[in-house]
Amino acid sequence: MRPLIGITTYREPARWGTWDVAAVLLPAAYPAAVADAGGEPVLLPTGSVTPEVVARLDGLILAGGADVDPVHYAQAPGPHTTVLRPDRDATELAALRAALDRDLPLLAICRGMQLLNVALGGDLLQHLPDVQGAGCHDPGPGLFQRRDVRTEPGTELERLLGPAAEVDCHHHQALGRIAPELTATAWAEDGIVEGVEAVGRRFCLGVQWHPEEGKDRRLFEAHVAATREHVR
Repeated sequence: MRPLIGITTYREPARWGTWDVAAVLLPAAYPAAVADAGGEPVLLPTGSVTPEVVARLDGLILAGGADVDPVHYAQAPGPHTTVLRPDRDATELAALRAALDRDLPLLAICRGMQLLNVALGGDLLQHLPDVQGAGCHDPGPGLFQRRDVRTEPGTELERLLGPAAEVDCHHHQALGRIAPELTATAWAEDGIVEGVEAVGRRFCLGVQWHPEEGKDRRLFEAHVAATREHVR
């Protein structure tokens, strides 16, 4: 049986056909990447993910999306932190904590990596264009910035991707103070942290870029492989 991989989703206004309503959404690239890697994708709607649901999963993916509310890291929203989803924050934080309690294999992507850092006691840089020396990580709506990232020797990311990789970025925020349980393991050319991992856990990896884009499935394959170990 293919391992069940839960993927968090967006709750956003959407229009299709004759309908214009709130909808549970996820870019199709996420479940496609999980399926390509040998997992069975399970979409987790905002407001409906309990610890009991997480207990039925073999792995969890925190997907990208809106900014994490700065209230969760004791800051006020800056002028560019304007798209917040408190209901999604609450749902994903509960799912994340349940997954960490079970040492469930976890892959946190973009917003997901930021949420992981915040949940474990870190904070965020709220707007990268305000950070001196930071390059472009968000070229505009619907676009990705190709960046080179370097990985720390001896880490999981280095083992999976090698010493460097070209990745697709779309984020105007980034990690500030790194949570004590996490270790920075990948950086962009401008020094912005692009990857973290939790040493000592079965599989707990966060990347600031979007590995679901393109054809490289190595991170998803590693995540699914870890879930198979979890099933055993």
